[in-house]
Amino acid sequence: MVCSVDHLASSAGVAILRAGGSAADAAVATSAVLAVTTPHMCGMGGDLFALVHDGRVAALDASGRAGQGADPDRLWAEGATRMPFELDVRSVPVPGCVDGWLALHERFGRLELGEVLAPAIGYAGDGFPAGAMLAAMVPLVADRPGAEDLWAGGRVRPGTTVRRPGVARALAAVVAQGRAGFYGGEFGQGLVELGAGEYTEADLDRPLADWVEPLGRRVWGADVWTVPPASQGYLSLAGALIAEGLDLPDRDQDPAWAHLLAESARQAGHDRPARLHQGADPARLLDPAELDRRRRRIRADAVSPLPSPGSAGGTIHLAVVDRDRLAVSLIQSNASGFGSRLFEPRTGIGLHNRGIGFAVAPGHPARYGPGRRPPHTLAPALITRPDGTVQAVLGSMGGDAQPQIVLQLLARFLALGRSPARTVHAPRFVLARHADGPGFDTWDQPEVLGIDIEADAAGWWQAGLEARGHHVRVVEPANHGMGHAHLIAVEDEGLAGASDWRAGSGAAFGY
Repeated sequence: MVCSVDHLASSAGVAILRAGGSAADAAVATSAVLAVTTPHMCGMGGDLFALVHDGRVAALDASGRAGQGADPDRLWAEGATRMPFELDVRSVPVPGCVDGWLALHERFGRLELGEVLAPAIGYAGDGFPAGAMLAAMVPLVADRPGAEDLWAGGRVRPGTTVRRPGVARALAAVVAQGRAGFYGGEFGQGLVELGAGEYTEADLDRPLADWVEPLGRRVWGADVWTVPPASQGYLSLAGALIAEGLDLPDRDQDPAWAHLLAESARQAGHDRPARLHQGADPARLLDPAELDRRRRRIRADAVSPLPSPGSAGGTIHLAVVDRDRLAVSLIQSNASGFGSRLFEPRTGIGLHNRGIGFAVAPGHPARYGPGRRPPHTLAPALITRPDGTVQAVLGSMGGDAQPQIVLQLLARFLALGRSPARTVHAPRFVLARHADGPGFDTWDQPEVLGIDIEADAAGWWQAGLEARGHHVRVVEPANHGMGHAHLIAVEDEGLAGASDWRAGSGAAFGY
């Protein structure tokens, strides 16, 4: 089974499984098609994280590093208090996506790389029908150098054929020459030129995919896994561990259910900017005594106090499980929609803006600097049973809200015993600032956070949340801030999966 936000990508992944490929082959194939058809959300110019279960859990960090020309003092001297959000190459670490594909394929793949990437090469070269979301987003980059392929010579409507020959060449170069064909080829050369001193050839020679120790904790009777810092995945675990010790209602329609989960997420995440960086110690982030202190602050009848914290979406998640029960939870991202809105000029590959996760202030542990990885919102998840067998793969896009969305998925799937479809499609909440912003600033002022709820849940939650002191905003259905989640459950009788209706064009396909 394959779940993703685009039916073309899910179909490509299932075709790879039918051809005898592993879940890793299918995940790479699906991810590569998404890099072609959903460039507003992800691409070869972005980053990638993955969790893989093949009897035990493996975690892959394929996030980029700032170039050797990164100069935090100059940025600080310019008066910047945070990283530039767009149109500035300093917020573009060297992209790790392609290294991530190659690492997954090398360790867990069965088919030749050319067969795995063939669907993406075909769609890039021969064309694909633009989805409704891409058609709506393309005007944001219509005047950007390098984005001409996406504009397709005029207005893009749903169904318009879009061809991306530069991306096709880049994919073919990866098949022919491996990472050297990408990082040392057209893309790498163009990135160095565009950076004008931000990157060196040595930055592109350095592999960006690292197999790291997965981060896991037992909660609600299962072992939940994520990737370690610089990912914010620890917040999914912290929120669930806090919530597990509360008296959660057994009905998610009860406003107390939403209140207690929201408070768990707020207590877990309020000090994320001060605590999350590439060297953060997971044991300290998930210290049981500290989580207990945070849990004790939560009140059932009111918004809880916070201590002083001290010092559109552009992401896709996909899930794959094969017949041998190899399971992959993969997340790939531009950060914001179309990322930095800069494009490598030779191939037309859009560049992410994951560097917005860096801090600028001197002395901050996550400060922008040469060779450093920024704090990441990407937070995939995987669940195993106490006996070590895989139970589910899941995750969502959603920027800062990803751990909150994963927390709700875990609470419904594990604590309430819901099916994947009921888990994924049920109404959600997210903590929000209720002010115009980039969607990556939730924790800048945690003491003033409100809560957004989907319109379908207004009758369930609004009055009860407002009575507890929450500032509630009701948002329209299919609001992308509520995430595009996917979940595949491994059951005795087979696989059960769901792809989020909020994506508009997603699909859960199996055979």
